[in-house]
Amino acid sequence: MADTGGIAADQIRSIIERIERLEEEKQALADDIKEVYAEAKGNGFDTKVLRQIVRIRKQDSAERQEQEALLDLYLHALGMLSE
Repeated sequence: MADTGGIAADQIRSIIERIERLEEEKQALADDIKEVYAEAKGNGFDTKVLRQIVRIRKQDSAERQEQEALLDLYLHALGMLSE
């Protein structure tokens, strides 16, 4: 292992290469997700709503209930919901 100024060059190279491979995989997954949304849109689904559902499903129940309660409170305050 080459050691330059106390830095293990081989180890750094290995770490950088692993990160680069993971970044490539991440981009490939992002492209796959984009294709699925395009397919959904082609089948007549609203992709904004689908994204919102995915985001909501990531939340735990308590967090989701808290956000819904705040949304209702704000909408009531703005007069956008009937009593």
